[in-house]
Amino acid sequence: MDIRHLAYFLETARLKSFTRAAESLYLTQPAISKAIRQLEEELGATLFDRIGKRIELTDAGRVVMEQAQAITQSFSSLSAKLGDLAELKSGQIRIGLPPMVGSSFFPKVIGAFHNRYPDVTLQVFEDGAKKVESDVADGLLDIGVVVLPHSFDVFDSFQFAEERLNLIVPASHALSGASSAKLEELAQENFVFFREDFTLHDRIINECLQAGFQPRIVYESSQWDLISEMVAAGLGVALLPETICRQASGKAVSVVPLEEPAIWWRLGVIWRKDRYQSYAAREWISFTREWLGGTPVEEGSGKR
Repeated sequence: MDIRHLAYFLETARLKSFTRAAESLYLTQPAISKAIRQLEEELGATLFDRIGKRIELTDAGRVVMEQAQAITQSFSSLSAKLGDLAELKSGQIRIGLPPMVGSSFFPKVIGAFHNRYPDVTLQVFEDGAKKVESDVADGLLDIGVVVLPHSFDVFDSFQFAEERLNLIVPASHALSGASSAKLEELAQENFVFFREDFTLHDRIINECLQAGFQPRIVYESSQWDLISEMVAAGLGVALLPETICRQASGKAVSVVPLEEPAIWWRLGVIWRKDRYQSYAAREWISFTREWLGGTPVEEGSGKR
């Protein structure tokens, strides 16, 4: 059933004239008559009594008019809601953020996006980057922030940050105040790590193994500030990105540049290649790419 035919029928019933309905709808009278005839054939009922030049609704016509009004109103409401989505007056986006990334990079972005699109709801889920990547792949999240590289077969993305990991040690540590440190110098140290669902957990272990030792992990956490507090308390040392180190400095810890090897922390926004993205999600991707100065991620561009 064509929704337009119902609209033509309602206008004809309101004006009680094919001619006036055609004029009102900027159509020809034959077009209106044909649409009504097709509607009658489809419903198997006569909708108008033709009395000379006058027309009146039949009993079937009155029933159809009542239902047609409800149908066209619902269709108009649906069109309006879809229009709101297209114009970003409403919508919902599910975003995955690792905790230290969310607090360091996204409060201002989220605030600016909300100011521009106040009726778009952002649902933020805080998890480690490995869990975020898995949830985007499974469709549980629309968009995620992860530590690069990622699977290029599954995701589209852009990169917005690239930093080195630095060493943080207690203020009383022998390396406190040093101009730099080598990873191999830390073979006998206790380490405070991010949990296993964080990409940095495996990344640092692999780097330590390549440096010739298995790191002795005494504590794991999902919170960078708790990690820095544990270091300040003398529980061990930790490797944290430059952004986090700047926030951790002054808390009875010393930040030492890690020179050999340089361990890179590269952040990107990812979304599924083969999944439909809502208007709101597409605008969030465009908005954050511009806000954060995002750049394309090329396959094989990862750094050690």
